[in-house]
Amino acid sequence: MNRKKLILFLMVICTTFTSGCWDKTELNEMAIVSAVGLDRNKEGKLVGSFQTINPGNVAGALQGGGGTNPPISIYRATGNNVYELDSIASTKISRDMYFAHANLIVIGEELAKEEGLNDIFDAFERSPEFRATTRIVIARGVKARDIVETLTAIDKVSAEKVIKTVETTEKTQGKNISVNLQETIKNLLSTGKEPIISGFTVRGNTGKEDKMENTMSSDIEANPSAAGIGVFKDGKLIDWLDGEMAIGSMWVLDRIENTNSNLDWGGKKDSITYQVIRQKTNISVKMKNGKPKVFITARAEGDIREVNVPLNLTDTHVLIDIENKLAKDLKKKMEDAIVRAQKNKADIFGFGEIMHESHPKEWKKIEKNWDDVSFPEMEVDVQAETFIRRTGLRNKPYLSNLKKNDQ
Repeated sequence: MNRKKLILFLMVICTTFTSGCWDKTELNEMAIVSAVGLDRNKEGKLVGSFQTINPGNVAGALQGGGGTNPPISIYRATGNNVYELDSIASTKISRDMYFAHANLIVIGEELAKEEGLNDIFDAFERSPEFRATTRIVIARGVKARDIVETLTAIDKVSAEKVIKTVETTEKTQGKNISVNLQETIKNLLSTGKEPIISGFTVRGNTGKEDKMENTMSSDIEANPSAAGIGVFKDGKLIDWLDGEMAIGSMWVLDRIENTNSNLDWGGKKDSITYQVIRQKTNISVKMKNGKPKVFITARAEGDIREVNVPLNLTDTHVLIDIENKLAKDLKKKMEDAIVRAQKNKADIFGFGEIMHESHPKEWKKIEKNWDDVSFPEMEVDVQAETFIRRTGLRNKPYLSNLKKNDQ
């Protein structure tokens, strides 16, 4: 009997330690932060812009109601470090700032150039709320706050607009790259690879981006847009890659999913459009005469999407000529991107990491001066192959028939 009482007593005691609600926070007590923007003001202080979600307005907009109330609110704070910004911003809002749903960090271009990223990310990585998968972009030509406070039409929360735009541009064009906090910190710490981060800007009337009128017109006056790829060295922004240079870099990184390549043909510029549907880039490092040499092979498969010159695509010789020219063009894009990186003395491709894996003993000898000496002087051999798998629903372009009719 005493044993049963003892067991019952222990069970009652245990229940006091198994309660799961002692630190609960209700939803109506939270301010859900969706994005954080960081700038530096003229006084040298760090300026934080916190984008918080207005749940009722977002729900109303998604259901077709919308209204005149914005789906987000912006709270700003000025301080000496990131944690202090959080503390100061909390004095301006009636709820606890909740960062578990923050999925975007925007770094101002001036801050990235002058001070770099090394001292910024510690608070984010250390926080138990902040996610390691949070996306990062650089505000190019504008302040980080301009990106964070922008109101957008389709994606009611502009942080989602930025993330989806970067992801879509990478997937369909290869002109941007989607990177997260964990990946960026890893590259900052690596001696064999430097970080690259997509740029984002506001095009149009930059005085209208935070007004509801910006979302109520079919012709959006201030539109947030992806803007190239930022190159970092020793944690600081040193260069921007745009257009073909960005695409060439993404080819070397094996991050291309789909992209278009235009060819001049028959004396007409950009008369053939080739869309890549599958690709693979392989990189290896071998020692030649005591020095590392990089070997890159890229293979692309795709379809002919547009032809603006009379051309017989049923002719095998014609297709082979197009493939050879596409391969030559691809090789040049990759070589130009590598030359640019070597000029910047920033190994954004991770050649050093591959060297470390394949030749660890040799890597120890050159690791210290990799970016400034070995990488810029490294010989790189690039080989490219392209294949045309389909030519669309038509073999001969209708321009061929037009030409015959003219004759």
